Amino acid sequence: MDAFLLILMSLALAGTIVFFVFAFVKEKNHRRGNFLKAGGCLYACFVLTMILGSEDGAFLTFLLILMVTALAGIVVFFILAFVKGKGYRLRNFLISGGCFLALLVSALIVGAMSEDATVMEDAEANASVEEQEAEEMAKQEEEDKEHETREQVEKEQEAKEQAQKEEEEREAREQAQKEQEEREAKEQAQKEQEEREAKEKAQKEQEAKEAEEQKKKEEERKAKEEEERKAKEEAERKAKEDSVTVSQKQAVAMAEHYINFMAFSKSGLIDQLEFEGFSTEDATYGVENISVDWQEQAVIKAQEYLDFMAFSRQGLIDQLVFEGFSKEHAAYAASQMGL
Repeated sequence: MDAFLLILMSLALAGTIVFFVFAFVKEKNHRRGNFLKAGGCLYACFVLTMILGSEDGAFLTFLLILMVTALAGIVVFFILAFVKGKGYRLRNFLISGGCFLALLVSALIVGAMSEDATVMEDAEANASVEEQEAEEMAKQEEEDKEHETREQVEKEQEAKEQAQKEEEEREAREQAQKEQEEREAKEQAQKEQEEREAKEKAQKEQEAKEAEEQKKKEEERKAKEEEERKAKEEAERKAKEDSVTVSQKQAVAMAEHYINFMAFSKSGLIDQLEFEGFSTEDATYGVENISVDWQEQAVIKAQEYLDFMAFSRQGLIDQLVFEGFSKEHAAYAASQMGL
């Protein structure tokens, strides 16, 4: 946009010069129109200058343009004073002098404005320096404030970190103390457990030893009692043998003979010996002095019956009871037969 305005300003300035020159070169009847065109171009140049810059800058630029235009008029009309006829020389010299006067006035005005501009620039520079110093001071104060704030924050952070560190150290000490107490308690409990186990083991060993000694004493006592019993039985046997009659000895032999070939109950064998002519006393003696398992005899007798006859369980039990066996032995024999 600024480049376009500069182009327009250049065209307006060129139009001003061209139409200003035409106002004097062309015929008199076109002079007024050329002056108006030159004035219009100059006005357009002035407006464009005001658009591009500030008001003071625009006026200064306008004066510079006038100076350039006056300088061009001096050159042009000075040349025309010698080119044209003598009748136009004075007028051209006067116009050239007027342009020179305009150039001189414009230069004086520009010089004054430049001085004012210099003073204003110095004032503005001073004001700018003061503002810059004020800004730097405010910035320094702000930086100092930020620095103080940062230091305060850092101090608070350090204090917070220190407090957190102390808290962590305290917790670590408490944890270590707690672990030490737990370890000591565990060791104490383990020690008490070991002592209790050792005590229980010693007590068990003592009890086992006492039990073993008691068992040994009991075995010795039983062995002694067994020896005494055997000795007593041997004495009784010898005494009994000494008192046994020939008939009783025969009853024992006859009982052994029958029991080796047939199954008998105790009462049945006594009856058989009585049937053979022995007395009840001798038959009873003979049966009681042989080695026999009456429960086994019941089983053998049950097998003999089943070999010749069929029996129910109860029938076999009743038959065995009838033969003189006890109910227990009869039931056992029936069970052994699978009934």
